[in-house]
Amino acid sequence: MAKDFYELLGVDRSASAEDIKKAYRKQALKHHPDRNPGDQEAEGKFKEICGAYEVLSDERKRRQYDQYGHDAFTRTRSTGPTGDPFDIFSQVFGSNAFDSFFGGGGRARQGPEQGASLRYDLQLEFEEAVFGVERDITIPRAESCDRCQGSGCEPGSSRRTCSHCRGAGQVTMAQGFFSISQPCPHCRGQGETIDSPCHDCKGGGRVQRRKRIVVSIPPGVDTGMRVRVGGEGEAGTRGGPPGDLIVVIHVREHEIFKREADDLYCEVPVPFHIAALGGKVRVPTISGPADLTVPAGTQSGKVFRLRDKGVPSARGHGRGDQHVSIAVEVPTNLSAAQKQKLREFAEVCDDGVFPLLHRFLERTRKFFE
Repeated sequence: MAKDFYELLGVDRSASAEDIKKAYRKQALKHHPDRNPGDQEAEGKFKEICGAYEVLSDERKRRQYDQYGHDAFTRTRSTGPTGDPFDIFSQVFGSNAFDSFFGGGGRARQGPEQGASLRYDLQLEFEEAVFGVERDITIPRAESCDRCQGSGCEPGSSRRTCSHCRGAGQVTMAQGFFSISQPCPHCRGQGETIDSPCHDCKGGGRVQRRKRIVVSIPPGVDTGMRVRVGGEGEAGTRGGPPGDLIVVIHVREHEIFKREADDLYCEVPVPFHIAALGGKVRVPTISGPADLTVPAGTQSGKVFRLRDKGVPSARGHGRGDQHVSIAVEVPTNLSAAQKQKLREFAEVCDDGVFPLLHRFLERTRKFFE
């Protein structure tokens, strides 16, 4: 009797598609023949698991299986599990699953290979990020060996084809019904060996050095942005091109300005008499002070926009705005004369002078009755 597909994967019949996939991955790795060489029971289990997943991962086949069980594939003339279990495994885990999980070898790496890219985290002051800056940095990296010009061979000697793998870079071993390829242990997958390694780089073709680089940071960068410096990564091997240097930006916070995209925000205290009567106040901008006209009757929280006073766009066009939020300051530490003047002012005020208060009292009158 055919085994229940849900039991094979170890899931409930109500399991989601994602749960089924997770269960398949776990069971397939456990019973894969390459992890159980010579174990025919594991091989059979692996095929059953792949067949179960092939049906339950297909919405139409799963619906038919739930209704008719294994009879679904005869009653509805539908096809049951027909795929190659190893193809199904590769579709779920990726085409390089063999190499990733079971140590399979690839082709000999005899051609040029590009060097690795390097990452450098750069801390900038707020103004440096806004206007751009040039910074000197020093990075450790692998550079081509001067003595052997990157060949890895002592001058006057050369590489030769590996005699064990005959240049393939891999060897094949038979285990049961399967043949497993793995990197050649003598040339480490290179396909070539060096009889006389370079004295300086020990055959690696590269040496570690520290390199000073001037990095140009464009205006408008922000935390998390990356500046790519082409060709300043590690040297390639066997004549391959160098990698790149990736500079990751980190910007310190400013004591006055807050940034959102290309716009700047700040809060400016305004004396209450200017807010009441109107006037001009000087406000800071990233480019220097600017005059802001405050209309009479301005309340706390009112926001004014200063166009083109924000951050230059990192994309090279336009500039953001600056948003100034007003905080009306109530005077403190008043002298006796100042207090008297305020009392006289209050005596001549009526509800029309304080419209916000008047509307509030009208709406809340019932709470005081």
